[in-house]
Amino acid sequence: MAVIARRILAEAPPRFALAGHSMGGYIAFEIMRQAPERVAKLALINTQARPDTPEISQRRRGQIARAKAGEFHAILDELFPLFVHPSRRDDADLRKLIHDMGDDLGADAFVRQQTAVIGRADSRPTLAAIKCPTLVLTGDEDNTIPNRLSVEIAEGIRTAKLTILPQCGHMPQPERPQATADALVEWLRL
Repeated sequence: MAVIARRILAEAPPRFALAGHSMGGYIAFEIMRQAPERVAKLALINTQARPDTPEISQRRRGQIARAKAGEFHAILDELFPLFVHPSRRDDADLRKLIHDMGDDLGADAFVRQQTAVIGRADSRPTLAAIKCPTLVLTGDEDNTIPNRLSVEIAEGIRTAKLTILPQCGHMPQPERPQATADALVEWLRL
């Protein structure tokens, strides 16, 4: 995560608004540790401040092994119900979007991302140091990162506003695009 954050910071403008979804939130926390003065506003979307538990790290290692063995699409099929609100589990267009995103990413990048996620820092001790206007956005039924972990972030950042989208899982951008856009526009206007 530290290397990814340094690479982003090297290409970013001197001051910027930063939004991170899921793993992007983990990267955003690292950017906040490295260069908090450069971040004018922060949006943390369906993410968490905690590191993986040993059980989750072990599950990721299993997914890494399976992806290397050619089972990447099977992994995406298994993750899909965890990514979307229960009412969207039969949504073929949303399933296709997740597969298309996976195909754009590719199995090798998935392996690198999962490896980085396993090694991420615990961001809870640094939440209180975040001073910029912050949006914490989550779905009411995120089965990947439960929204209680978003509540934990919002309670740890004095400047945070928590928004919980109804009828939404881990993927608010395609699941609730207008509500997500409205929350982000409001955040940008702060």
